[in-house]
Amino acid sequence: MALSEELIGDVTFELLRRAVTSIPGDVVRALEEAYARERDHLAKSQLKVILENIKIAEERGVPVCQDTGIPLFFIEMGSGSRVKGDLKRGVYRGVERATREIPLRSNVIHPFTKENPGTNVGWCLPHIHFEFNSESEDLKILAVPKGLGSEAKTTLCYVASNEPMMEAVYFCVLDAVRSASGEPCPPYILGVGIGGTGELAVLNSKKASLKRIGSRNGDPDLEKLELRLLEAVNRMGIGPMGLGGSTTALDVHVELCGSHTAATPVAVSFQCWAARKAGAVIKPNGEVEYLEL
Repeated sequence: MALSEELIGDVTFELLRRAVTSIPGDVVRALEEAYARERDHLAKSQLKVILENIKIAEERGVPVCQDTGIPLFFIEMGSGSRVKGDLKRGVYRGVERATREIPLRSNVIHPFTKENPGTNVGWCLPHIHFEFNSESEDLKILAVPKGLGSEAKTTLCYVASNEPMMEAVYFCVLDAVRSASGEPCPPYILGVGIGGTGELAVLNSKKASLKRIGSRNGDPDLEKLELRLLEAVNRMGIGPMGLGGSTTALDVHVELCGSHTAATPVAVSFQCWAARKAGAVIKPNGEVEYLEL
């Protein structure tokens, strides 16, 4: 059975609705734990407001943040997934409908003319990252509305191969956090992409920022680096919304890729506390399962 454009559009709409109006449970739990252990009065008050904001948005079915971001999608195509028509066109339909009905803020404009079609569709957006999984029959869609406040602080640097890599990455990340300070709406989740080419490092850092809080890299050395960075970032005192306190980051995740012998790119992506994402699996028969992320 081939999946229809209409089905893809309906799933896209529902994913965006879920993503912008509710925050994943792991993030909410991490914010609640941060609130419980925070000792700074101002920081604690900010965390309380954030938690109340999340609750109200979910109860009322309205966006948790006024910046509903740029719709970004990761789609994994299984060997059994077939679409009748144009899969991208189906996603675009869903984005246009979500912009009208949820509603989403119409953020997508032409960079030079500032033309705004009011649909969040145009000039290669929304962007879809495609991957293929020969071990699956299903089509998996992950929707990630990415706000600019955190996106604008994405950083990329290169480390020469004769440098001690662990220390170099450590200081690259701390420099990025120091420069970003409170602008990406902390407490944030940090994704670190190491290796590959520049665009791969940035993509991997973004993927890393979408991991579940508390999950760790399978490499023991990288796991130590994640925990060391988390501790160091939270000692910087930036705190919730940049107003001070001991909770600047909820977690740090590292992704590794092979690299050139001469130098290694290191990218840092910031995901603000409004860690919006929603996923679904569409079976070859058209059955849809929405995921708990």
